Amino acid sequence: MSIGNSPAEERPSDDGPSLGETLRQARAKAGLRVEDLSASTRIRVPLVQAIENDDFSQCGGTVYARGHLRALARAVGLDPEPLLARYDAEHGGGASLPTPAAPLFEAERIRPDRRRPNWTAAMVAAIVAVVAFVGFTVVSGGDEPAGTKRHAAEGAPATHSASPSPSASPSESPSPADPSESAVAAVPADKVTVKLSVPERRSWVSVKDHTGRSLFDGVLEQGQHKTFTDAEQVDLVLGDAGAVRVYVNGKPIADKFRPGQVQRLSYTKGDPAEG
Repeated sequence: MSIGNSPAEERPSDDGPSLGETLRQARAKAGLRVEDLSASTRIRVPLVQAIENDDFSQCGGTVYARGHLRALARAVGLDPEPLLARYDAEHGGGASLPTPAAPLFEAERIRPDRRRPNWTAAMVAAIVAVVAFVGFTVVSGGDEPAGTKRHAAEGAPATHSASPSPSASPSESPSPADPSESAVAAVPADKVTVKLSVPERRSWVSVKDHTGRSLFDGVLEQGQHKTFTDAEQVDLVLGDAGAVRVYVNGKPIADKFRPGQVQRLSYTKGDPAEG
């Protein structure tokens, strides 16, 4: 089934806004540039512009077009389902899809083109890491598991824990989705520390330090949390700001963001400052 219709052929016959115009109006209302939308959805700028002009021929197929449409709708705060139903009615996209394939191409799964990974080097590195871990465990007399637990990634849920203790570190907390005051109180005074948690649903987030270096770019699944530290400033882009709880320098930020709202935030050592 061809989807290579020209932009003029894809516009609806009624007087209302087309799919592309609907997305463009929602983006403008949210105060986002095309570049902002590209950064939050991982969809290339020329492709975003083509879709806003009702040109879906560059998407590479019906499944990809529906995935891009879903990701863009969510990023500008629209319900994607009515837009997908309208796309299917105008392009016949739904008839050729035996299963709902669009989630495979949501924002967090669409990545920019890169060089193919060097699997041989990755396998060698993994083998070296395993050998080094085993050797260090033998030399340290079996004490390494406790140390490993102390350095576990903060966003990962614990698979086992020691007996409960009032002095347990934040990464050992049994409920990362709702960190207590004690879990975020111990922060360095000479740095800015930002903690993100998603207790109710997942959200895409992007985190950069004061030099613009990426500290994290991906999805926090429901129940996860991560902490980021920099000497001067931490910059955030929250794909679904209403789903994210933010703690800055040990204190919660009581922002009232709408579900699905894209929000850009920056914090320094002098914060928190709400809003």
